[in-house]
Amino acid sequence: MSINKTATTQYPVIDLIRQRWSPRSFADKAISPDDMHTILEAASWSFSAMNEQPWRYAVAYRGTALFDTFSSWLAAGNQPWAKHAAALVLSSTVTSFASGRPYPDALHDAGAANMLLTLQAGSMGIGVHPMAGFDKAAAESFLPEGLQPVIMLAMGYPDTHEKLDEPYRTRELAPRTRKSLNEFLLNAE
Repeated sequence: MSINKTATTQYPVIDLIRQRWSPRSFADKAISPDDMHTILEAASWSFSAMNEQPWRYAVAYRGTALFDTFSSWLAAGNQPWAKHAAALVLSSTVTSFASGRPYPDALHDAGAANMLLTLQAGSMGIGVHPMAGFDKAAAESFLPEGLQPVIMLAMGYPDTHEKLDEPYRTRELAPRTRKSLNEFLLNAE
């Protein structure tokens, strides 16, 4: 049984956002290619500068050589739990517009696509745990020229915290917290 991590918010926020969290415990259940394609299609509908859609994804399913490669790039703190994900997805972005001009906002646009991917997956009962902790140089050497790695996403159906070793078990149960509006709103009233 998975954990309920629905956020308690100060203001009314839609359930899809309140229920989004980054699980570390994944069930031994594959994500079908059709479901993965649905999730990736959701990402494609994100906004982007001049509609360039700079994001690119490489999907590695558990049990494949590519999954083992992606897993080997993960930071030591991510490897123990992420190896149980149904898929590891490398998010990357182009660095220039199609015209060849630099694309300074590509990371922002890729991040927005990653959020839509995450929300779509969540609506399907699939958890997504973004990880900045991975060997970006190794990922860059894997990617075609002109692409920059952004983040690695562990994806799968959430499972019980009992499967995890410490310190991950405790982290899985910890309550979700966020800064209050007056901590990040520059013109708080």
